[in-house]
Parts: sequence; structure tokens; C-alpha cells
Amino acid sequence: MTTAAWPTASTVASRRIAAELRDRILAGELAPGARIVQDDLAAELHTSRLPVREALRILESAGLVTLKSNAGAWVTRMDRRDCEVSYAMRERLEPLLLAESIPALTQRDLDDVVELHERILVTSDVEEFLRLDRLFHWATYRGNQVQQLELMISRLWDTTQLYRRAFSRLVFSERRWIINAEHALLAEAVRARDIASAESILALHIHRTAGELAEHPELFDPPPA
Repeated sequence: MTTAAWPTASTVASRRIAAELRDRILAGELAPGARIVQDDLAAELHTSRLPVREALRILESAGLVTLKSNAGAWVTRMDRRDCEVSYAMRERLEPLLLAESIPALTQRDLDDVVELHERILVTSDVEEFLRLDRLFHWATYRGNQVQQLELMISRLWDTTQLYRRAFSRLVFSERRWIINAEHALLAEAVRARDIASAESILALHIHRTAGELAEHPELFDPPPA
């Protein structure tokens, strides 16, 4: 009989650092293309370079960090085509995740979807909207049992987050009514367990966002040197 090995202190530290860096990247504190200096990060977090290096490898596998041999680490930067493909994948995969989820959603899950939609309706703060928007969509996915699909979609959300934030800052005040209308339709379809309608509404919601992102190529310009 074999037993799983306990995680080492270095492994625990690496995961902790990876989680800290992921939060910073998704919060926009580290911009696309920003360099991550391992020595500086190790000093800031009062740790050695080894767990920092392992943390960066974890984030590389998640698509959030780009490592270059003998050169260093950078926050991954997408070009316009990368983002188009990511949204095309989301448009096809997320309705499937939603269809897998809906039959298993509890009444508490459905209540949470409605509550989150109502909270989105009253916020005018972009950062709060982005936080609630993510909670809203992932509340609709809670019932799914397909971990591989969930992990793929979670990665797509994370790697496009910085561009979604930049886009939201540009258009949120004038386009929020469209987002709110689509969310209302989606919440109602999920509550009714109308899988076909929910899939169609979600695909349309993602497709529209992708189209509007494509109208702002400046979001994908490299940062100033």
C-alpha cells in the first residue's frame, strides 16, 4: 500500500507565492509585459529564490507568466489574435460547462445567481463589477462535475482578465445596460433550468464582448519601453 507524499515546505511556499502573484496579476497590479525580478520578489516575500522560481513555473503552466531561458520572467502579454482565439474557445466551451452545471444547481445556487445579478445592477465601480461578474458566472457553473473543462475555462478567464479590465474601464459606463440585460436573461434561463436558452444567451454574451474588444486594438499595444 502506498501513500501520497506530504508536500514539502518548499512546495507549500511555492504555492503560496504563486497564489500571491496570481492575485496581483489578476488585480492589474502587474501589467502585461511587466518584468518579474526573482531576487526582488524573494526579498519582498522574505524567502529564497527556489520557491519563487517554482512559483513562476506554476504560473507559466497557467498561462499567466512567460519564462525565457537565461533572460527572466514576464507577465504574459497577449496580442489581438491571442485574445480572439481565447474568446472563441470560451464561446464554444462555456455553454457546455453551463449545460453540465444547470441540472445540479441547488436552490441556494440559484438564489446566489439572482443576488449577484442584483448587486451588479447597482454598482458603478469597475473593479467591483469585475469581481461580481466573475462570481456571477461561476455561480452558474457550480453544479458541473467536469473538472478538466472547468480548469480550461478558468485558465481562459485568467489569461484574458487584464484585457477585460482595460476594456471595462473604457466602456463600462456606457455599455453596462447591455451587460445587465444579458445577465438578466441568463439568470432567468438558469433559474428556469432552460439549458438551451441559457447556452444561447451565454454564447451571445461572450461573442458580443469579443467583438467589442476587437474594436479597441490599442489595448494590445506593448507597454512603453
